[in-house]
Amino acid sequence: MVKFLFVLSQDDNEKATRCFQFARIAHSKGHHVDMFFIDSGVMWANKDRDLTLKTATGDCPADYLPYLVENEVATGICTPCAKNRGLDESKFFSNMLLDGGPHLIDMAVEAKVFNF
Repeated sequence: MVKFLFVLSQDDNEKATRCFQFARIAHSKGHHVDMFFIDSGVMWANKDRDLTLKTATGDCPADYLPYLVENEVATGICTPCAKNRGLDESKFFSNMLLDGGPHLIDMAVEAKVFNF
């Protein structure tokens, strides 16, 4: 089993879809998966957001993110990035918590890291 860390740094539908897709694939193959959202990527923590916008390939975040939430894939949300955008932790998906850079670095030391 390999550890993977998927870092989402942009509020971009295609990047989020790919991040969630590859995280789901890795998890479904039995690997340990963590995710971390930074910069404008923290906007994807909002559970009230529309996840159905299709990408050019016809899929969307709703095709993958619910699996990650249901399987409790740990997702850190950059605290200052979220707070400075007015995000309220009560609106986060259940697998998402405010977190910080020190933990991100600790996870990256032991994982294969994918950046989106």
